[in-house]
Amino acid sequence: MTDQETPPAAPAPALRPIGGAARCAVVGLGLASLAWAARAVWHVRLAGAGQPASGPPDQGGGVHRPLTALEDSYHLVASLGSAVTAVCAVAFLLWLDRVRDNARALSGTEPRYGYHWLFLGWIVPVGNLWIPRGIVVDVHRSVFPDRRLPSVVNWWWGLWLAGLAGGVGLVYSDSHDEVIARAYTGVLPLLAADLVIIAAAVAAALMVRTLTAAQQGHIARRGY
Repeated sequence: MTDQETPPAAPAPALRPIGGAARCAVVGLGLASLAWAARAVWHVRLAGAGQPASGPPDQGGGVHRPLTALEDSYHLVASLGSAVTAVCAVAFLLWLDRVRDNARALSGTEPRYGYHWLFLGWIVPVGNLWIPRGIVVDVHRSVFPDRRLPSVVNWWWGLWLAGLAGGVGLVYSDSHDEVIARAYTGVLPLLAADLVIIAAAVAAALMVRTLTAAQQGHIARRGY
């Protein structure tokens, strides 16, 4: 190379479009919050109707009495809500995968958590208390090391953990008939968990919009 020659410019990092994924995640989170709101409404309706004289749907010993019309409609609402929540989770993970890849390309550093933790981080006991938040924090800090972490990230994660501690895990592990029995005998814990998860979904949607806008603005300023 002569003194007059200049080294070739470094290739621009391979970036993935995130606008569409962010919109899908926000819509999914909005639908999930509506699904949980519907569950809360049915929990209130069940509590207001009171348990039938024949007792809870699950009579024990493998015996189940015929469901009332209200109980049957709760099964439908809960099943649809679970399906919507599953779709929301997929949309959120697809968004997180894209912004994570972009953060790695923009910063030139490898994430603390490998690709498999994008999925396992939510289900590994104990680790699920901090790994998902850590992945989101890394997305922000790898690109903006000197910028304060948006407060909405901590709001989202705090509300999510509060929802788990408040009984959401029990709702998911219990059958629909068992949840119906809980609504008859003590609806307030169910409602508290419902409301916290609704708030967590709203905070997650705000977080998606905030981090997406920050990353897109950075990419535009750098001219990629």
